[in-house]
Amino acid sequence: MSDVNNLLKKAYQMNDLTKEEITYLLENITDADRAALFSYALKTKQAYYGDKVYLRGLIEFSNICRQDCLYCGIRASNAKVERYRLTLEEILACCDQGYKLGYRTFVLQSGEDLWYTEEILVDLISAISKSYPEVAITLSIGERRTETYQSLFAAGADRFLMRHETASKELYEKLHPTMRFEDRRACLSTLKDLGYQVGAGFMVGLPGQTPADLAEDLRYLKEFHPDMIGIGPFIPHSETPLGAEKGGTVEDTLVMVALARLLIPDSLIPATTALGTLNPQGRELALEAGANVVMPIITPTSVRKQYELYENKICGDDHPEDCRYCIERKIQAAGFDVDLGRGDSQQFVSR
Repeated sequence: MSDVNNLLKKAYQMNDLTKEEITYLLENITDADRAALFSYALKTKQAYYGDKVYLRGLIEFSNICRQDCLYCGIRASNAKVERYRLTLEEILACCDQGYKLGYRTFVLQSGEDLWYTEEILVDLISAISKSYPEVAITLSIGERRTETYQSLFAAGADRFLMRHETASKELYEKLHPTMRFEDRRACLSTLKDLGYQVGAGFMVGLPGQTPADLAEDLRYLKEFHPDMIGIGPFIPHSETPLGAEKGGTVEDTLVMVALARLLIPDSLIPATTALGTLNPQGRELALEAGANVVMPIITPTSVRKQYELYENKICGDDHPEDCRYCIERKIQAAGFDVDLGRGDSQQFVSR
């Protein structure tokens, strides 16, 4: 087996590693290796995207969810959550505010809340498309029927974010008692076939997760080739079955972000809010390790704290304009350029 330094050079030059090579790398990486990895990842990002960091306005429009994932604070079994749903008028008001702040991508995220039927969602997306024809609409609403995905795409939705969560079938089914591993994969493939720009991704530091599991995550992403890859640390929530478990770390998450950049170089990779929650500089560190998207929250402050997938989430009291200009200053201070345009993936542009 090659040493870690040679593997990093191979990943940088060839944009590829086997599962065994990734596993070996994760098990043997040193601080010096990490520095080299982040340098390679930053160079790769710059080759594909320059110094641009794309901002998306995130609207968390419902914290009601039919699923019962063991790690999630808004899981169906958590009776302590104060539930909410935004009306179409409230969501459109968020879009109006976001548009005035300069955002040209809106990310509409919720739990799997079937109150928002296909008809309601089509009306919403059509209204956004009509009001803001140049804006990209991203959905993150979980598993739906193929026909619903088709209708939403036809109405004007451009992108769909759905983390594959873990490439390990055993781990997936342990963490998602109300869901099926095969269904998740099928939804992702369907979305891609329909023409969406698709985002997949996973958490780092899940209980029972091994380096081989993480290597399998990267291999799945390499083969699936999504337009966007979301990678964040597992942060325990006290009102879940995993509340007492040890969480993931910023350091391990940054390694996976950087490796994802090397293996799938034309994908967009967000610097997640979860990283900023664990470390005040977490998002900036991710940008230096290959990430190039940040999603400031434009959810109304009246309900923002109730969208608590994990505890102590940052920016709970900030107004949308505060988030917008705060993160812009941080991005610029880290040496990068803010881009408020649609920010399509290079893979999509070349398609």
